[in-house]
Amino acid sequence: MQPISFFDSGFELGKDRADVRLRNLGVYVYEEGRRVAVGFELTPFRERPSLEVTATNARGEPAGTMMVIEALSPNFSLTLHLRDRVPTDLYRLEAVVYYPAEEREGRMVVDRKFATFDATQPGDQTVWQEEE
Repeated sequence: MQPISFFDSGFELGKDRADVRLRNLGVYVYEEGRRVAVGFELTPFRERPSLEVTATNARGEPAGTMMVIEALSPNFSLTLHLRDRVPTDLYRLEAVVYYPAEEREGRMVVDRKFATFDATQPGDQTVWQEEE
């Protein structure tokens, strides 16, 4: 008799805070070059993590920021509006995954990813680089 498996072998249990990672950071530049869809793929989690995403233009000036407070799903996407006064071609995106620190203030950063994208090239630009 064949044993019955109640769990799919591809199923992954939620991770503890310290083990949550950003697996993939996708970037899709809209036609006008002033909006960017940012896709997130996190490891499954037990406690809902928060994210902070910052876009910086080629001059190092902030171009856009968004916060995700206690993400509900490990896979989602949001649109970031680039609001720098004088647009540049290249932008740097930083995504930080964090939890509130056990102390009263501060946060516990568990992962950080960086991506660069060209706002003059509409379409999918899902390449990210890991930096220490």
